[in-house]
Amino acid sequence: MSLARVYTRAQLGIDAPPVIAEVHLSSGLPSMSLVGLPETAVKESKDRVRSALLNSGFEFPAKRITINLAPADLPKEGGRYDLAIALGILAASGQIPASALEGHEFIGELTLGGELQPVPGVLPCALRCAADQRVLVMPQLNAAEASLCSGADCRSAERLLDVTAYLHGQQSLPAIHTAAVAAPAAPSGADLQDVRGQIQARRALEIAAAGGHNLLFIGPPGTGKTMLASRLPGILPPMEEDEALVSASVYSISNQAAEWQSRWRQRPFRAPHHTASGVALVGGGASPRPGEISLAHGGVLFLDELPEFSRKVLDVLREPLESGKIVISRASRSITYPAQFQLIAAMNPCPCGYFGDPSGRCRCTAEQIRRYQGQTSGPLLDRIDLHVEVPPLSPSLLQQAPPGESTAAVQTRVMAARARQLSRQGCINAALAGQQRDDMCRLRADDQDWLLSTIDRLQLSARGFHRLLKIARTIADLDDVEQIDRTHLMEALGYRSLDRYRQQP
Repeated sequence: MSLARVYTRAQLGIDAPPVIAEVHLSSGLPSMSLVGLPETAVKESKDRVRSALLNSGFEFPAKRITINLAPADLPKEGGRYDLAIALGILAASGQIPASALEGHEFIGELTLGGELQPVPGVLPCALRCAADQRVLVMPQLNAAEASLCSGADCRSAERLLDVTAYLHGQQSLPAIHTAAVAAPAAPSGADLQDVRGQIQARRALEIAAAGGHNLLFIGPPGTGKTMLASRLPGILPPMEEDEALVSASVYSISNQAAEWQSRWRQRPFRAPHHTASGVALVGGGASPRPGEISLAHGGVLFLDELPEFSRKVLDVLREPLESGKIVISRASRSITYPAQFQLIAAMNPCPCGYFGDPSGRCRCTAEQIRRYQGQTSGPLLDRIDLHVEVPPLSPSLLQQAPPGESTAAVQTRVMAARARQLSRQGCINAALAGQQRDDMCRLRADDQDWLLSTIDRLQLSARGFHRLLKIARTIADLDDVEQIDRTHLMEALGYRSLDRYRQQP
């Protein structure tokens, strides 16, 4: 047989579109041509495949070899097609049975000696193979990553000879089992009870977790802002399997899949440094890669020292905060990455950090304070639901303060509140919009009049008004009541510390 077709997968964002590696042998001077929009690493596969076949004891056909990676309009990158190309050559030259390739897909990079090397993006391939009911053959070093997909039939191999022996029926390839990831991993990290005092900040953290709201901590250095933020993933509910697979797929295409083996279904926590660029945050580059917001999908993005970030960098977060995704466009294609994250930020009230301190340590002028707080644009701050002050506590008060509630106790209340939201409206409160928001956050007439007059005094935008309603809805859910009342609205209004700072001096 002079023509063979082998199924494999490309990488396009977190998707894995199918690719058919067609190999045709014809008469003529010995040569090998590769078509189908391959980039440099794919073109170099010709030399890797030739050496791998020869060093594995196979005959390399002395014919004119044409390899087409279809569809031709899909860009092909990396060495993931090596195994499929090698098997196509062997099948076209009659060295392996072409019928054995049916119902299988192959992915993997070959060394010159014929060993299989790991490639990124195997998890999306496993998910798509499971949907198409095909067997996926991959390198042994990608087996742990593929084990996250419980519905896929995946086989692993260490070298090309193992795969050809399997196709000849001479040996079997080890199946990849998924029992080790059936349940969520135990939460790791510090406990919320380590945080002493800061009652309002702890309450705000619980509200943010229960409703999926964005949160900003404001306070002097050393008051526990970072400590509080790092405890948020522990009080969030574990990820559902489908949600966890999407997040793990982002890590898979970023060559960071190993991180997920020890924390399956735990919420990711990303804390980029304030020198990060816009591309590092949202993704991109000449060959587009996911950014921090996509790596935080389903979890928490923590921005410490918020005003130290470049204003242009922070402003690229506006659209993803609203849409839950990021679209990266290039001349040849557009790639969409998921970006449903919860933003937690921390900042000092002024450049020195001690604005409002009763001891008078702050020497910042009014202009310096306005310039410092103005580093973060109003539209971005408008998308942050809760602005919470974290005041300093003296060492004596810290020693006297009893330990707070544990992470497990708070998580129980958060999960109960989220269950109420999902059963009532099918989504968490932060995702409410339009008529559904108006229905779920309906107020009594007197409470609405009171709130509107307060909003006018604070000069909040319509977006700020709607976010206040959703925060009040979350507080009511934590109290296990259906009707939002004035106490819930008053507490929600109390989480606007930044507005008070900006009215001074």
